[in-house]
Amino acid sequence: MDEAIRFIEEKTNGFKPEIGIILGSGLGELADEYCDLAIPYSEIPGFIKSTVSGHKGRLVFAEISGKKVVMMQGRNHFYEGHTMQEITYPVKVMKKLGVETLILTNAAGAVNESYRPSDLMILKDHINCMGSNPLIGPNDDSLGERFPDMSEVYKKDLRELAKKCAEELSIDIKEGVYLANSGPCYETPSEIHMARMFGADAVGMSTVPEAIVANYCGMRVLGISCISNAASSHDGDRLSHAEVIETTNKAKSKFKSFILKILAKL
Repeated sequence: MDEAIRFIEEKTNGFKPEIGIILGSGLGELADEYCDLAIPYSEIPGFIKSTVSGHKGRLVFAEISGKKVVMMQGRNHFYEGHTMQEITYPVKVMKKLGVETLILTNAAGAVNESYRPSDLMILKDHINCMGSNPLIGPNDDSLGERFPDMSEVYKKDLRELAKKCAEELSIDIKEGVYLANSGPCYETPSEIHMARMFGADAVGMSTVPEAIVANYCGMRVLGISCISNAASSHDGDRLSHAEVIETTNKAKSKFKSFILKILAKL
């Protein structure tokens, strides 16, 4: 990690980001539009190149609305065969670079039957059904304590700020619980029924490990899901990653304006 920090600081001439954003499937256009410097993951010590369509795999630095921002244009996933520690390593690097607020985004399937494709949902909580935890193993006391509190991972004041931004933009924002499974297969109808019984509103394959580590590191976390599809149902509809990308492409203008409004008010 020390090697990664030195490498990044040399590349960025000491640029100190205060806000981090992890951009999920199909949501990477923000980093294309706002990019002062981009470093491919393959060049950064300890980073892993993303293998998933819709994830460019670059660390992008930019000043947006007067804020110094670092963006992960795409992420790595547990289902790609990486360890929890590997996929959350970039969050720890962001913390070491100076990031105090982390915005996590993803594409998610709707569990709440009132949600529609291209809706945006603020995460108020999550359920970890991935079968593992990124904090398993030796603890790094320089980053956080062994047994971190998880009672408010997604900070209430950030959620309220995001809701106000949505109102100003006339966006019909949702607020709900995100359930994470390991993937890579989509959920069965019975699994979605179970998620609904658990109290989940949306389901996906990312975000939760990063949120756990960010919270552990003392970062303030805001989570936003783009609802890309109705989760598995009994009516014969088939789910695909192409559908996810298509829907997020339709929602990207709304998503981008929402993130920019939030950054301006942070």
